Amino acid sequence: MWQLATITALWLASVGNIALWDSLFALPEVSGLRGALFLVGFGAFIAAILTALLALLAWPVMLKPIGIFGLLSAASATHFMLAYSVVIDSSMLLNVLHTDVKEASDLMSIRFFVIMLAIGIVPAWWLWKRPVESLPEMHWTKGLIQNLTTFAVALLIAALALFLIFQDFASIMRNHKEVRYRINPLNSLYAVGRIVSDAIPRAQQPLQTIGTDARLGPTYADQHRPPLLILVVGETARAANFSLGGYHRDTNPQLQALAKEGNLVWFGNVMSCGTNTQASVPCMFSHHGKEAHESKSGKFENLLDVLQHAGLAVLWLDNQSGCKGVCDRIPNTVTRNLSDPALCKDGECLDGIMLKQLAAQLETLSPEKRSRGTVVVLHQMGSHGPAYYKRSPDDLKLFQPECTSNALQSCSREALVNAYDNSLRYTDRFLADAVTWLGSQAADTSLVYISDHGESLGENNLYLHGLPYALAPKEQKHVPWVTWLSPAIQNRLTLSPTCLNKLGDRALTHDNMFHSVLGLMDVQTEVYQPDLDVYRSCRTSHQN
Repeated sequence: MWQLATITALWLASVGNIALWDSLFALPEVSGLRGALFLVGFGAFIAAILTALLALLAWPVMLKPIGIFGLLSAASATHFMLAYSVVIDSSMLLNVLHTDVKEASDLMSIRFFVIMLAIGIVPAWWLWKRPVESLPEMHWTKGLIQNLTTFAVALLIAALALFLIFQDFASIMRNHKEVRYRINPLNSLYAVGRIVSDAIPRAQQPLQTIGTDARLGPTYADQHRPPLLILVVGETARAANFSLGGYHRDTNPQLQALAKEGNLVWFGNVMSCGTNTQASVPCMFSHHGKEAHESKSGKFENLLDVLQHAGLAVLWLDNQSGCKGVCDRIPNTVTRNLSDPALCKDGECLDGIMLKQLAAQLETLSPEKRSRGTVVVLHQMGSHGPAYYKRSPDDLKLFQPECTSNALQSCSREALVNAYDNSLRYTDRFLADAVTWLGSQAADTSLVYISDHGESLGENNLYLHGLPYALAPKEQKHVPWVTWLSPAIQNRLTLSPTCLNKLGDRALTHDNMFHSVLGLMDVQTEVYQPDLDVYRSCRTSHQN
């Protein structure tokens, strides 16, 4: 048994860590004879640690299933690290766990299956076919002695290897923190441990209410028409590619036309709460802000609950893979899998399907609440990758040639950016159509659009998103924030768009969204922080 554990560990440490060795070879510190000796020592350290872990599990009913799972997970992680330069941490693993079948299919490619076969399936089949002694044939004391001996020897080798390379090891881990997230399958084991250690305390906590004192402000007294806000949660839109912010391509023609009318405000210096949907969306709707939200182990209500406490109608329409728990206590529906010949094909729908369904969904809400005011959240598919070409209709594919592969590294940089920019042009149309729809409503209307995170498009050989926040480049964190205010809502709140436009370069984060939406809906509560309300300073009379 210990022999199989050792062979499996050696395979994982060498072939199963191709992505790790590839990233290390690119480092200037790993060069010459000293660099070669470091790589040998580091490989020995990883192999010894894996051998020690497998030795503890080297029992007839355990070793093969665990070894096969490790081989397959290492092969899968290797593909994604090589293809998109992602790393495997708890946040990335949570993303994987919350990815549906359709999203997963967008990530499949011939290269994925080749790597899975070569690094995972073939060695897993070899391991499965190896004969092992059954427990009756192998006395448990004999097995225990063998396992503990293997464990002790492996730990000794690991300690010796680390001692010999420690100076270089400490320097590389300090200066290149991403390396630690590439060590297969230790990265996944660590991520699972973090998820479990965070999830268990959170699951044991009761849901804590917030904003139960929420009440409607003075603008609701004797109102002639109720307020109606559409809050669009964008997906994978990076601010750098918005022409509203100075991008050289015309990716926002319809929004720029609205800006010329004087009712649209662009905030161009906004940083996201996370680098993936699973982290960002709950954080965006939290009253805590990024730092406190990440440090809290309990479960709390969010912005949508506070709006409901105030007596407003709230609705969530989702054209993505779910609301990550944010909409659990409000009316919500998924539009992604609907059947519509104009907007849906291949099992998914363009974002316009949400606007097409909106009127009917609003009719399901309480008329009493709607008479006070309504907040609708539209969660986009947006520019979700890697299949960017699926996120825009044929008539908006202005930028050509377009990358039509999910193996992004096989596309030219030009074709990749073309496909992504075409998806932003569709978001531009979608937002403009939402504004047109709002214009037809008997309400004081407004629209807020904020993306959940950005995207890497090959800069520094990075693709997609999801890097740990401290390591992620600006492209994955710098997001667009657009606000459209009808003349009616401007009058209602005594808001000055001219004033807001002067704040366009103000440094903002997702932390501002919770309080800005409360201010825009004139909801008063003790959890509202006026200093974080981006609109408040441009109200000629501060009513909150």
